[in-house]
Amino acid sequence: MTFSLVARCPETGMFGLVISSSSPAVAARCSFARAGVGAVATQNVTDPSLGPLALDLMEGGLSAPEAIAEVQKRGTFIAYRQVLAVDAAGRTAIHSGPNSLGIWTQAQAENAASGGNLLANDGVPQAMVDAYLEATGHIGDRLIAALRGALAAGGEAGPVHSAGLKIVDKVSWPVADLRCDWTDDCPIKAVAAAWEVYKPQLEAYVQRALDPREAPSYGVPGDE
Repeated sequence: MTFSLVARCPETGMFGLVISSSSPAVAARCSFARAGVGAVATQNVTDPSLGPLALDLMEGGLSAPEAIAEVQKRGTFIAYRQVLAVDAAGRTAIHSGPNSLGIWTQAQAENAASGGNLLANDGVPQAMVDAYLEATGHIGDRLIAALRGALAAGGEAGPVHSAGLKIVDKVSWPVADLRCDWTDDCPIKAVAAAWEVYKPQLEAYVQRALDPREAPSYGVPGDE
């Protein structure tokens, strides 16, 4: 009931991921990223604890493949889980348990990995990876391209209702964390629209946190 992609930008060192599902609030439960460490998606019959666990393991020095191998050992009911990871060297790893739902598959490349379950067809993850790698510009633009690539390739077996985009870079909080938690329209279109609004303000929001004296005004009431 979900498809996702985790990615690293080799030029900037940013990490990001995108995810979409027929379930509500998928990004709130399944997307994890940590600046300087990596990005992780945990999905299918979701165990949200596996995201922080994989990030902790990578922060402790394990590669993405080593971290996923350790998650396989420590995780409960691991046969029901899908977990995707990318690390600070661009290495990727995926665990897809044999009890993943419906049509499920995965695709990997340097700096990007995708997986999905209850898919319309087994080509969706590869389409996400291809769309990400072929796109240019900000990592956020490339992540949105991956979501659109999944949708164009067939997406889920049924309609998706939620989606999200998360990006981390240098600071301890996500520099972008955009979500559509439920809609009967297209959540991917909603997240893409939110990204277009947020993208030109991203650096300003970081600057406001680091030193508001140097942050630009956006002309809202009380903002001078």
